Amino acid sequence: MATIYEVSKLAGVSLATVSRVMNKTANVSQKTKLKVEKAMLDLGYKPNSVAISLASKRSDCVGILVTQLDGMFFGSMMNGIESELTKQRKHLVITAGHNVEHDERAGIDFLKSRNCDALIIHAEVLSDEYLIELSQGDTPIYILNRHIPEIAERCIHLDNQYGSYLATKHVIKAGHTEVLHISGPRYRKDAQERIIGFKQAMYEAGLPVNESHIFEGDYGHSGGAAAIDYFMQQRLSFTSIVCANDHLAVGAMARLRDFDKIPGEQIAIMGFDDMPFADCTYPKLTTIRYPIREMGKLAADYVLKDVYKVQQKIPPSSFEPTLVIRDSVLNLSK
Repeated sequence: MATIYEVSKLAGVSLATVSRVMNKTANVSQKTKLKVEKAMLDLGYKPNSVAISLASKRSDCVGILVTQLDGMFFGSMMNGIESELTKQRKHLVITAGHNVEHDERAGIDFLKSRNCDALIIHAEVLSDEYLIELSQGDTPIYILNRHIPEIAERCIHLDNQYGSYLATKHVIKAGHTEVLHISGPRYRKDAQERIIGFKQAMYEAGLPVNESHIFEGDYGHSGGAAAIDYFMQQRLSFTSIVCANDHLAVGAMARLRDFDKIPGEQIAIMGFDDMPFADCTYPKLTTIRYPIREMGKLAADYVLKDVYKVQQKIPPSSFEPTLVIRDSVLNLSK
């Protein structure tokens, strides 16, 4: 059986050139391409991915670390990454960190052991210091949903603080002065940033905020329901709730109905993320759009440009959140 080395010798080109012709990863002159293709045909050579990897010193695999494998958010993110990489015949190796530092570290070690050419990382609990040190290694890394100033050029992120500020300003502008917040887990940087944005808008409007006005949820439906139970037990007076994601908002709306409170009519509900179901709830959910699919695509484009030398038009790595107005925030100012 013919080998890539024999193809290289017969064509009179380097192993790397043979690899580029087979993978179509870089510009090769038409003359060289025809020489390589003729040598492959004459030798009856069938490309072998392992041989190509050894010759080119590339595995053509990109490692992805995500928090979890289920859910629309991570599904959209991975779809964005995959859609770009497969255009260039690159493959994904995926593992999950489950919000546990040991698991996130183990996941990265696993991906590196598979000789991935680059890593795209969505980590919740790994420290900035660890990721900075990791960025100095041999495997290029790109970080999603996080901004680390020391390696800003490796980070693709959304301005979470501004997004939450936008959300809170919208309900205040609609005439709401009794506003509560359901946050994500406080150990997560995005949840911390969204709390800051909520408080910023409240303080600017001269509205009171204390810790009883903020419930720490789990970013799931159950967290939204638990928040309503807490607010009702505390006998808090409120006309609006700003939620740190759409899942919390949906859980809160369902639980409010159990207390005979009608979302969108008696209580305004604000979400964050603009998940596909946000347009299908009743009432339709007003929310902040989080372009996670586009962010995933951008991470893949960075890999293609930096690692595989594919020409790419790269937009800014910082994404601006946008307000999506639907029906769940009643206007009291009319």
